Amino acid sequence: MKIKVELFGSSRDFSDKDHLELEVEDKALMKDLRNEIIKYLDKNFKGNINFIKIVKSSVFCSENNNIVSDNYKITKNEKIAIIPPIGGG
Repeated sequence: MKIKVELFGSSRDFSDKDHLELEVEDKALMKDLRNEIIKYLDKNFKGNINFIKIVKSSVFCSENNNIVSDNYKITKNEKIAIIPPIGGG
């Protein structure tokens, strides 16, 4: 299924757009989407360590504006926002 990841803060550097569109399998968890973002960064930014650190230290927010854990089950066509740390941590 296709997921739209809205980019905020330092994650805006991941794309010319204000979002990414990534494919994940049905019944994917947030940790699966986090891994797909890292794969995207490896492919498009040649493993930029700083970008990967941003993804690993970011929290994610559901459409309902709730912070979600890595075990959160993503529903079909859901919008997810990535919220990087502010001020380095």
